[in-house]
Amino acid sequence: MNPEEFKTELAKHNIELSDEQMQQFATYYEMLVATNEHVNLTTIVDRNEVYLKHFFDSITPAFYADELRTEELTLCDVGAGAGFPSIPLKIAFPNLRVTIIDSLNKRINFLDELVTKLGLDHVQLHHARAEEFGGKKSTYREQFDLATARAVARMSVLAELCLPLVKVGGKMIALKASQAKNEISDGKSAITTLGGKLLSDDEFNLPVSNDPRNMVILEKVKATPKQYPRKAGTPNKKPIGSNNN
Repeated sequence: MNPEEFKTELAKHNIELSDEQMQQFATYYEMLVATNEHVNLTTIVDRNEVYLKHFFDSITPAFYADELRTEELTLCDVGAGAGFPSIPLKIAFPNLRVTIIDSLNKRINFLDELVTKLGLDHVQLHHARAEEFGGKKSTYREQFDLATARAVARMSVLAELCLPLVKVGGKMIALKASQAKNEISDGKSAITTLGGKLLSDDEFNLPVSNDPRNMVILEKVKATPKQYPRKAGTPNKKPIGSNNN
């Protein structure tokens, strides 16, 4: 997917990018590839692949959550890595107020330079573990309209990392490659325990490559119990509802 195809494909979903926004994506690509030579940000460096599997893929939540397009929402991106999905969403929808957390400082440093270069406002960057950032003593706990995560962990683990950050009435959006139905089934106990409810699970395919994708959206229907999230590393080792929990 070259940049022009990227723009055309988004227009099919009523997302119109200006010349300035297209230039921001071009700069993003250049910085990503240049930095990737000495900091491990992505295994995908081919321009057409980046535009499809990073940029386009990151904007797909707006196909299923219309409020991203127009509302001044607070969005927390958990484990954003090189900024996916939150930075492409922010470029496409400047109305969003983005907070990014990542556990690797090198990635945060890259994002700091990127945000400055792209001239993005209302973007906060935090070098932190999600378990601490959403902990019971954190000022960020249950403060966000949305939490997003892309290819970070299975649903039972993601729910514990993301739902404590979402305010009641807000949403968690998980961008999954496939097998989401099994993950949702396995994660039902965790989702309910943490105050969430499955709102939708949509299967679709990326254009060009036809790669399968799932967009899983949870609604936060009640406050997360204070004992969650558990200490760093525990959600992954002992997911809520698992036999070894």
